[in-house]
Amino acid sequence: MAETFLFNIAERVLEKLVHLSVQKIRLAFNVKTELERLEDTMSNIKAVLLDAERQQHHNEKLHLCMWKLRDIFYDAEDVIDDFKCEALRKQDAINHPNINLKVQFLASCCTSLPPSFSLRMGYKIKDINRRLDELATEWNSFALGPRSDDRHVLRRETSSFVDYSDVIGRDEDKENIISMLMKPSEDGNVPVIPIVGFGGLGKTTLAQLVYNDDRITSLFPLKIWICVSEEFDLSRLLKLIIKSVNDGERCDDSTLDALQARLRSLLNDKFLLVLDDVWNENQAKWVELRNLLRSTDGFLSSKIIVTTRSLNVASIMSSIPPYILKGLSLEDCLTLFIKWAFNDGNERHYPNLIRIGEEIVKKCKGVPLAVRTLGSLLFQKTDESDWIYIRENEIWRLKQNENDILPVLKLSYNHLPSHLQRCLAFLSLYKKDEIYYSDQVIRLWMANGFFEHPKQNQEWEDVGKRYLNELLSRCLIQKENDFGLGFSFKMHDLIHDLALEVSQRECKMVNPETKMVDEHVRHLLLCDEKLVEVPSVLEKLEKVQTVIVQDGSKRSKIVDKSLINLCVSNFKYLRALELRDSPLTDLPDSIGTLKHLRDLDLARSEGICELPRSFYKLYCLQSLNLGGTGLKQLPDSVQRLIELRRLVITVEAGHLKEIRAGCWTSLQYLELDRCMKLRCLPEGMQYLKSLRTLHLYICPRLVSLPRSLKFLTKLEHLQIVSCMSMNLKMELEEEEDKDLQLSLKTLSLVNLINLTGLPRWLLQGSSSTLQQLRIRGCQNLCVLPAWLLNLTSLHELQIVDCINLSVLPEGIDCLTNLRELKIEKCRQLSKRYRENGGEDWHKIAHIQKVVIKDEE
Repeated sequence: MAETFLFNIAERVLEKLVHLSVQKIRLAFNVKTELERLEDTMSNIKAVLLDAERQQHHNEKLHLCMWKLRDIFYDAEDVIDDFKCEALRKQDAINHPNINLKVQFLASCCTSLPPSFSLRMGYKIKDINRRLDELATEWNSFALGPRSDDRHVLRRETSSFVDYSDVIGRDEDKENIISMLMKPSEDGNVPVIPIVGFGGLGKTTLAQLVYNDDRITSLFPLKIWICVSEEFDLSRLLKLIIKSVNDGERCDDSTLDALQARLRSLLNDKFLLVLDDVWNENQAKWVELRNLLRSTDGFLSSKIIVTTRSLNVASIMSSIPPYILKGLSLEDCLTLFIKWAFNDGNERHYPNLIRIGEEIVKKCKGVPLAVRTLGSLLFQKTDESDWIYIRENEIWRLKQNENDILPVLKLSYNHLPSHLQRCLAFLSLYKKDEIYYSDQVIRLWMANGFFEHPKQNQEWEDVGKRYLNELLSRCLIQKENDFGLGFSFKMHDLIHDLALEVSQRECKMVNPETKMVDEHVRHLLLCDEKLVEVPSVLEKLEKVQTVIVQDGSKRSKIVDKSLINLCVSNFKYLRALELRDSPLTDLPDSIGTLKHLRDLDLARSEGICELPRSFYKLYCLQSLNLGGTGLKQLPDSVQRLIELRRLVITVEAGHLKEIRAGCWTSLQYLELDRCMKLRCLPEGMQYLKSLRTLHLYICPRLVSLPRSLKFLTKLEHLQIVSCMSMNLKMELEEEEDKDLQLSLKTLSLVNLINLTGLPRWLLQGSSSTLQQLRIRGCQNLCVLPAWLLNLTSLHELQIVDCINLSVLPEGIDCLTNLRELKIEKCRQLSKRYRENGGEDWHKIAHIQKVVIKDEE
């Protein structure tokens, strides 16, 4: 069933209403009154939304009512955002007084909004309140009540029984777990072996196989199987353990003290405890149970197996690396599929169906429960059309029972906080097997306002990183490559199916064959390199917030112009527009009407040489990617974008215009990308007080960094790549050098052929904060300075393709926080520090992870 995401939308709108009330904006009396009324109404609705979300699956009228509410809430958010746009417009008028004297006068007179704007907003808010009033009678008829957002997961009970004939392809995994169980315990700690993977992979089945193996039965006189599932309650778990050990014992009314005493009397020999399906991420609850188990006589020689979908759970409960369960091979999947789709031996009569079955099995991507689900759907069906139907349809469109793959995966979704549910659903906008990039995903989430408000000392980007890490820990996405400042990741096809199911009225992928698009859709992806015109079905949409064009290297200029015109005319509240590799040679002046736009990506649009005069009107723009464009110079209009947080630019000029005081005060990320003629960074860098990341990429004429860089005390990440003339020298007075206080965490120096020494002013100034230093392709670097040992927080040091380096600084073992050292394509260093025969191996042997590769 498609999700409304109503709770998350309500939270966000209410937060904006509260924020609006504390801003220093004078609202007309009628506007203020209507806003207060809206806030009261929405607060009352939100109080019972969790109950509504649980009941809607069994009440179609309630479900339809929630969809009506969703549209009203979205409209309310758009109106509230109008206030922010107007406030930014006024701020721009104050910052640039010479542009419009009349506007300047009005802006400086008072902080009240223009009467015409207030009148317009008053009508809009009043209309929203009217629509909510009309829905009130129906809403109240459902008799909903408040509920806590506990996200408990209810599912079927599991037992230790397993039918061996139903299990295929897990022999190796079983042997691996058994060998871990048979190893003696170390340090007096009972090993907890976590088996981790997303729903349907067979974690419980693997635990059952191990539990029932004869070797395990001989090794552990006492075996206990507990299905933890919905809540990690100490009293409940103790009762389950006691009943499992002493079959039939009644202890429902026992006190916690009595349960503890009984547990100690029963667990007097070594035992194997299986805790199946654990969701608890509260460490204190686990410690309570662990301490009670530790107090029993049989504890020290015992073992515990935990199955979970969460890496966080695994890290809380165990100090050993989790056993990450992988999917089955294609061959094993086909064997399992045949077992569930046919009676024994019947498959040989239907070679045509087996051929189709092979294609069906590929859709399952190694997940045994998915194989079983699709095999069961085809059991005793020998009509080829039934098999083709399963092959051609997405799994999420197929009818399924409670214990089939999507309902089981939906448990993971249901357990997510509401804000993460929405973020996961958004990822369905992309095609299956898509490689996602963390920075791009975070930007789009942020543009659409999916984030909770940052905590103290956090930025919005930090919230996005936390969300991605949570999805990683829950095995809903898998990391592919780590780039230091970001990473790429993939989503399993079945998780993608789940996301598609819940987002089908929010996200839509469109191509020339698309005949229908739901009017509720908010996020669009156009994905066909042969796109010759904008699909006509989009012309009826009005509420779209995201437009992404993919596979655009062969599309025509007409398509992109038509698309921008459609955005301007229809999508008044567009938040994100991605037109990478666009054939456009210019942007229409009308783009300035997209006042709600927060993310504009025109990367690699080489024909764009200048920006329209109206560009400064994109007051809400947070992220602007002009990397790989043909811009001659960065116009003044870009400096007027006071909300800008991320800027990527390519310019043909040798110098950039000076950054003025008060501009880009929120800028977090600045990247200069392939500025082939650029000789120096712009004057005024000291005004970028919020800058945390500076990336200089292929600027071959850039010689040095400006003195003003020393004022960027929030700068955490500096990457300089293929700036061939760069020597990183910055002349500072000795006293200045001594007192320099920077906060760099990562420094990457890549392919700097003029670099002969490391920049002392940068590294010494960040001696207590620098965690990662990467030096690659700096072939004229001959020595690492002794003062490198002052980097007391350094965790990772990489030295790659620095052929003239022959030795690390004496005393490298003083860097006690150094956990990872990588030396690659450095013949002299590799020979000196390799583990087998290296004369100085003993100096780095204490480092936790050492990777040394000779030049290939």
